[in-house]
Amino acid sequence: MSTLIIIFKVIIALGILNVWLLRFNKKTEWRGAGAGNMNEEFASYGLPSWFVPVIGFLKLGFAALLVISIFQAGYNLAFIGAVGMGILMIGAIGMHFKIGDAPKKSLPAFLMLVMSAVIAFA
Repeated sequence: MSTLIIIFKVIIALGILNVWLLRFNKKTEWRGAGAGNMNEEFASYGLPSWFVPVIGFLKLGFAALLVISIFQAGYNLAFIGAVGMGILMIGAIGMHFKIGDAPKKSLPAFLMLVMSAVIAFA
């Protein structure tokens, strides 16, 4: 496994952990529509409140698969984690676009999408 792929897996996992566990209830410059926390951000996208834990579970799960795949070869864990994360990042970019956020707000999701694509197709 190349060093770059391992670095991308770690960056994605740490980024997801940061956003969904450490900064979940905090305002950041990347939140859609200037929301103060994750629940407000999803509401600004017009998504139902039950979507927050579902997307959080999926993002944390795919991040976990990426980390596990560093130590456990086989089972297509990296591919599943990367494709799943990539799909979610496309959705995140779409939500920012939907509400007219500045393109800068989509930058983290775009970078994770690119890293996920590299992992999936490496």
